[in-house]
Order: sequence, then C-alpha cells, then structure tokens
Amino acid sequence: MPELRSAQWYAGQDRNSYIHRAWMRRGLPTSAFEGRPQIAIANTASDLTPCNSHLDEVAEHVKQGIWEAGGIPLNLPVVSIGETQVRPTAMLWRNMAAMATEEMLRANPVDGVVLLGGCDKTIPSLLMAAASVDLPAVVVPGGPMLTGTFRGTPLGCGTDVWRLSEEVRAGTLSKAAFLESESSMIRSRGHCNTMGTASTMGLLAEALGTVLPGTAGTPAPDSRLLARSHETGRLIVEMVAADRRPSRVLTAGSFHNAIVALAALGGSTNAVVHLLAIAGRLGVPLTLADFDRIGADVPLLVDLQPAGKYLMEDLYRAGGLAAVLREVADLLDRDAIDVTGRPFVDSLAEAQIWDQDVIRTREKPLLPQAGIAVLRGNLAPAGAIIKPAAASPHLLRHRGRAVVFDSVEDFNRRIDAPELDVDADSVLVLRGCGPRGYPGMPEVANMPLPKKLLHAGVRDMVRVCDGRMSGTAYGTVVLHVAPEAAAGGPLDRVRDGDWIILDVENRRLSVDVPDEELAAREPSAALRAALARPVRGWQKLYVDTVLGAEVGADLDFLVGSSGDAVSRESH
Repeated sequence: MPELRSAQWYAGQDRNSYIHRAWMRRGLPTSAFEGRPQIAIANTASDLTPCNSHLDEVAEHVKQGIWEAGGIPLNLPVVSIGETQVRPTAMLWRNMAAMATEEMLRANPVDGVVLLGGCDKTIPSLLMAAASVDLPAVVVPGGPMLTGTFRGTPLGCGTDVWRLSEEVRAGTLSKAAFLESESSMIRSRGHCNTMGTASTMGLLAEALGTVLPGTAGTPAPDSRLLARSHETGRLIVEMVAADRRPSRVLTAGSFHNAIVALAALGGSTNAVVHLLAIAGRLGVPLTLADFDRIGADVPLLVDLQPAGKYLMEDLYRAGGLAAVLREVADLLDRDAIDVTGRPFVDSLAEAQIWDQDVIRTREKPLLPQAGIAVLRGNLAPAGAIIKPAAASPHLLRHRGRAVVFDSVEDFNRRIDAPELDVDADSVLVLRGCGPRGYPGMPEVANMPLPKKLLHAGVRDMVRVCDGRMSGTAYGTVVLHVAPEAAAGGPLDRVRDGDWIILDVENRRLSVDVPDEELAAREPSAALRAALARPVRGWQKLYVDTVLGAEVGADLDFLVGSSGDAVSRESH
C-alpha cells in the first residue's frame, strides 16, 4: 500500500497531529489512526432531494464493508440538489455541488471516497468532484423506484406527467383523474423509474467504470442494493491500497463506452452535458462531435419509457446494463478498466437477456440507429442535439415557420392564446434558456403544445430551444442550441415567420435567412430584457463564468483538476 494521504494529518507527535487525532477519537481506538485508510462517504441524502432520501441506509451498509476491509468510514454530507424541488433549475447548482465536494475531499484527511448519488445532478457533480481531486473513488447509484400503477396501468414518473398533463389540456382527461394519479406516481423510495437522467447517469457511471459491476439499475428498495453497497465499501479499501484513481479509470475509452451505452439504452440528452463536463475535469478530449461519431449507428435495444414502454424495474429483471452491453460488446473499448482494475468488458461475459421484449437482441433492435444526433447550421454554429429515439419519425425532416417566445414567461402567457398564429407545421422556438441566460439551463425545451392544436389531435411539433429537457420527456425537440441566445447566438435574431429547417439525417438545423441579413438584425429587445442579470452570490459567479452547453456548461475556472495536495497546516 502506498503511504496514506491521511498520515499527513495523523502521523507524528507534534501539536498539529495531536489536534487532528484528538478531536476525531470519539470512541475510536488508537489503531484507527495508524495505517488504516480513512474513507469518506460523500452522501447526498436529503429530505429535500426525495429521490436520495434512502441514501443514509445505503451509507450504513457501505460503512460495514469499509470496517470489514480494515478501513475507517466517515460520513460526509455534501450538497444535494433535488431536481423536482429547487428553483429556478437544479442545473444552476451542479457546478457548485461539484466544487464544494471537491474542496471538502481535498481539505479533509481522507484516502478514498464512496460517492452516493441518485437524483439527476448528484452523480454528475460527484464524478466531476472526484475527477478534479483524483482520490480513489467509486459510485453507488441510489437506484430507481418501483413501478406504480394507476387504474391498472403502469406509470412512468416524469414521462406520464408530461403525457397526462397534455391530455388534461386537450380535454381528453379530467383534472380530477389527473390529480388522482398523483398518489400512484411515486410508489417507493428511489429516483425516476423511466430512462430519465437519473437512471441514465447511474447506468453510465457503471459504463464509465466507476461503479462495482452489476450494481447500477438495482431498484432502490431491493435488498441486493444494500449487499452491493457493502461490497463497494470493501472495494474502496482495496482501491486505496492499489492507488486506483479516477485518472486511471476514466480514460477516452471509458467515455467511448458511455456513449455506446447511452445510445443502446435510449438514455437522456442531459448525459451529453454531464459527460462533457466530467471529461473536462480530466483533460480527456471529448467533444460534441464524438457523440455522433461513436453513437449514431448504435442500435436502440431497450424498450423503456420515454423511447419505449417498459420501466427500470423491468430492465433490471430482464438482465440489466450488462445484458444490453453484451449485445454491442464489439463496439466497446476493450482496454478501458473499471474500479476493480479489470477491463470493463470482462464484467459482461456472463450476462444474459431474460426478457427479449424489454431488452432486444442486436438482430431485432427497436431502432437500428439510435444515438444522439448533433445538428449544425446557421442556427446552431456550435451545435445542437436531438434524440431521434424519442421523436416523431415524420418530423425528423421538416420545414416550418417559427413561432418565437423570448422567455418562459412569454411562452406561458401566449401559448394557449386563441389568436396565436400557429399550426401543426409551425416550429416553436424558445430562447433565453441557456446556461447564462436563464441562468442554469432549465428543463423547459419540451414545450407544451398549443391547446387549440391539442384539441385538433396534434401530439408533437418541432420545438427548438437553447435549454434542456427532462430525460423523461419525449417529442421532436432540438436542445442545447449553441451558442445560446444570451451569448449572442443566432437564436436571438430569429423572428416570427422565419422558415426553420430541420434535417436530422443530414444533421442540419438552419433558419432560411441569408447570413448577411441574419447578422444585421438586432437581437430581440424582449429577449434581452428577460435575461438573468444577478448582482451577487452564486448566480453572479455562475453567469460571469459559465461555459456553453457544447462543452459541458462547467465554469471556466473549474475545468481541469487540482489533485489532492494541501500544502499548508491549519494551526
């Protein structure tokens, strides 16, 4: 075992080492400070992050494994962000959570860390932190909730919220029935049971190699999650002894594997900004184009909402992530290792599909090409993305007149107005919702459709936005348009009635306006008036330093890593 980092605090007989040991004893034996790895458990449990509320129980089982392997477990509550609760958007605090966790890991006498996350931004923020401090680290994903039912029908949390709420607006479902379904939506502890961002990032954390193989996707109430948590506690002690750090595990090959997994699973578009940000902390040269290059021709194998019909509990019983990736093993990087130190692909060898309705074989995919498509053109010079698996095929090549909204508030005021000049072929354009403009890039891109079109039977339209959408959402939605309108992107000069051209096959997103005319237009005054202009605190720091979605929306001064060294004493 290499010399423990914690010895810098605890070894010796001077006043400082005395202080460090004495205040930590609290019943610990002297041997706790003599060559035993100190393991932080970065715990995002919070009553205000309901998807993570069970992580204290998970942490107890991680602790038992750490004790058993000879380590000292140390609970470290870290910033927790509840996707469903915080305003204006959880994405505003992903970078803050990452920065705070990084600094606490670096500042404290710890040799390794177990990262407990579930809700959308928690796993990305924890991995960003671990990459920047580069201490041995392993993730335990909190797992999805069990399937709830309403009137005999399984409910996909998130996805069915969007679907049922649109039916209320269309007049085909009563408000009373909609509200009755609320008590059935969330059946148990755990995060969303669709292939939303939480499920996606838990599974991609394993595809990246940062999870004990076979753990991601285990339902939160399943006792097997606690058993795997115990094993993970044992593993982190071994990782410290082997000096197995994120910089060894998270390589270009790891991100290649995550992109393949993203496509095969039909995962969330939010994974794009998170993977880019994690790679940025490591110096791995990942770009937006890599998602298209690596993932475009990967088949969709998982029939799960929002791209399909089943839910996460079904995926787990059908064979889970390993069964999916074994079908596309030839597309994976064979040199990438996982937290066990072995090649990640080795963990797939014994996997089997137990239900071919849920997990399709390579020969019978849901879609032959399912990766995230990266679009470019004069409307998105730095790129935009769309998830073809969740879109309407007939809209993937489309030309329509723009109906432009300058803010979320503007959209909410006008979308149902009888006088709104909109038809089924129109393209809804919402701007001012990027990282800098909102601030924080909210999940508003899957705009509700105009009520008068819903009553006419329309259920999808082309929508274009510089913001994000929930991973549980669906529809023909172009997201993450970059540069965003607040950064002077051409989206700020689109006008009502401009022809918008979407051609996913040819990766094109354009406005049919001569470049000279578009450049000469003045940005919308209403847009400018609606942009965020914070004067203090985190929001000001964020707006002043956030990078574009096309590179992960991290803060410019947080890109890269600083390692684990602390050069000065505290007393």
